[in-house]
Amino acid sequence: MFNFEDANKKSKEAVDTALKTYTDTSKGFQAIAAEATEYSKKSFQEAVTHFETLAGVKSFEAAFELQTSYVKAYFEGFVSETTKLSEMYADLAKSAYKPYEAPIAAAVGKTPKSVASATPAAA
Repeated sequence: MFNFEDANKKSKEAVDTALKTYTDTSKGFQAIAAEATEYSKKSFQEAVTHFETLAGVKSFEAAFELQTSYVKAYFEGFVSETTKLSEMYADLAKSAYKPYEAPIAAAVGKTPKSVASATPAAA
């Protein structure tokens, strides 16, 4: 027999879980956007400073050396920032999945073994 109280309780739990996940995911995306914005500002300012310095160089050798050190530092910073952002995305994905982990495991556990192991026949 269908129990409306249990259905109502499960429905409320599902909505609460979805809202919490949405809130946490929004906060995660805001943190990622803030980090990307901060990196962009910093990178732009460093580029402006570099080109101002580069404009004042008198010899080709000094310009080449300055450009080489700038590119090396820029690449190291870029790799560091992309690593940090990828970790933030991974953490966001883990936190978004966490509330659904137990219900999915329970649903998979309730699946009959004959249905779970069945494979479609080749045509």
